[in-house]
Amino acid sequence: MNSHKTSASDTQSGFGVIDWMLSLGMALTWGSSFLLIDIAIRHFHTSVIPFGRTGFGVAALLLLPSARHRVAREHWPRLVVLGFVWMALPFLLYPLAEHTVSSSITGMMNGALPVVVAVVTAIWIRTMPSGRRIFAVLIGFFGILLIALPSINDGSAADVKGILYLVAALLSYAVAINIARPLQAMYTPGTLMLHVEIVAFAMSAPYGIWGLNHSTFSLASFSALAVLGVLGTGFAFVLFATLSKRTGAVRSMIPTYFTPIVGTILGTTFNNEPLLILSVIGMFVVIVGAYLMSKPERILLTSATKVH
Repeated sequence: MNSHKTSASDTQSGFGVIDWMLSLGMALTWGSSFLLIDIAIRHFHTSVIPFGRTGFGVAALLLLPSARHRVAREHWPRLVVLGFVWMALPFLLYPLAEHTVSSSITGMMNGALPVVVAVVTAIWIRTMPSGRRIFAVLIGFFGILLIALPSINDGSAADVKGILYLVAALLSYAVAINIARPLQAMYTPGTLMLHVEIVAFAMSAPYGIWGLNHSTFSLASFSALAVLGVLGTGFAFVLFATLSKRTGAVRSMIPTYFTPIVGTILGTTFNNEPLLILSVIGMFVVIVGAYLMSKPERILLTSATKVH
């Protein structure tokens, strides 16, 4: 019964001006993160990326007085899990993937996040989606295949291992979003994200410190990592937590409809990355699937109405 209420809340919330402004900020920030990661790993070991991202993110959020509130002791086990699945793990998987996958393809793949979140959320709350939602999922995954397969066959933009890293990162994010829901109802976005990032920073530190000894300093790579941490990991995640709290898990994914477009433009403009037509078509197919996924679920609305 509660699952129906939660799910209906997640799918029925409308988008206002503030929600679109939050979405725009996230789309621009996260859309540029793929290029920033590519610049960072040119001189830094892969392990330094999650260590640096979370370190700069923590430093940024500590500047916000509203973020420095205490978290109850009984919630720390959930925070530890979130620190791993929401940040420490995916922040490592993305740079691992970008050693063999172009930043533009990475951005296109990231556009599948709304589809993956919807699938994981349906499993999480044990609610069978409607036929329309299943159709949207199939469209989304067909788009993923269009993005990945031509790139792998071409050999210049992606390989199988890199694509699998990205899929694992998307699944990790989707699980984290569902784990975070109870805490989002109790704490401000800044407070929640600061503590999650502190945990992720502690987890990433041993491997990251080791990686520093296997890196070379570059102002460009350092600057990219700093921007990635302060904006992409610090403030953008607060924007996301704010949007998720306002609109629910499924609709909070709307900004990711636009991150592939930002990532593709930046990757082809600044990295001269190959742009495969089928992959671009796949990106727009994924966006269509994600859009359909965000539409209100009439079955859940009916169930919620019956409860009342």
